Amino acid sequence: MKKLILILAIAVAGTVGAAAQKFAMVDMEYILKNVPTYEMANEQLNQLSQRWQKEVEAVGKEAETMYQSYLSDKVFLTEEQAKKREEEIVAKEKEATELRYKYFGPEGELYKKRQSLLKPVQDDVYNAIKKVADERGYQAIFDRASASDIIYASPRIDVSNEVLAKLGYSK
Repeated sequence: MKKLILILAIAVAGTVGAAAQKFAMVDMEYILKNVPTYEMANEQLNQLSQRWQKEVEAVGKEAETMYQSYLSDKVFLTEEQAKKREEEIVAKEKEATELRYKYFGPEGELYKKRQSLLKPVQDDVYNAIKKVADERGYQAIFDRASASDIIYASPRIDVSNEVLAKLGYSK
């Protein structure tokens, strides 16, 4: 009987404690779409990515052209010439692979550029969210855009526009 009373007391205390917590939602996609510097940085990254992709594809296409030329000339080449051409083709393919890794790898140029352009904007958004949370007394603010397990959230607890206002972009 004492265990049952203790369990009920803990359950009631937990329910009362949970009811006292305040939380809110933000929509990071909405916020970032309304921050012009983020959109400009994204556009710059897209252009840079396309330019690098064309460069990588050009080197790959050059390797493919070298290979096709080799296949058509193979019957006329000596063994030594064939081996030399094969080595050149392999080197060109390796160059394309290295270039792709240099630009698009996990620590590649695109990653570094993304960090340098987007990180300051994301830090500003984080600081604005933190200010809203501190001012309004929220214990937690959840991101509606990335929280796939949130089925429904009332629009009344969405503070995205307040965050935009803190950033200087009133809606």
